[in-house]
Amino acid sequence: MGAENSDTFIDVAKVCELAHFDLPQEEMDKFQGQLNTILGYVQKLHELDVDGIEPTLYGQPVENVFREDVNEASLDHETVMANAPERTGGEFKVPKIVE
Repeated sequence: MGAENSDTFIDVAKVCELAHFDLPQEEMDKFQGQLNTILGYVQKLHELDVDGIEPTLYGQPVENVFREDVNEASLDHETVMANAPERTGGEFKVPKIVE
């Protein structure tokens, strides 16, 4: 693997061992290479000067996209119940689904 920095090296074989996960050696080697590449990019982020930059959760302003909650007149009960295939009292009758 080479001389990896202990701060940026995660041994895939050791992780598999700890997780009791069997992974073929060729896949382990592939994942080790991919993980090393990812960790290299993360390490590069440490080189950035971020002094004075506010931490943010989103790159763009986030606004509520929902409409205003406004009370409006609803259908009257008889109009709604006129569409019910079956009713019991003033309610919809539905098939029993729990024994």
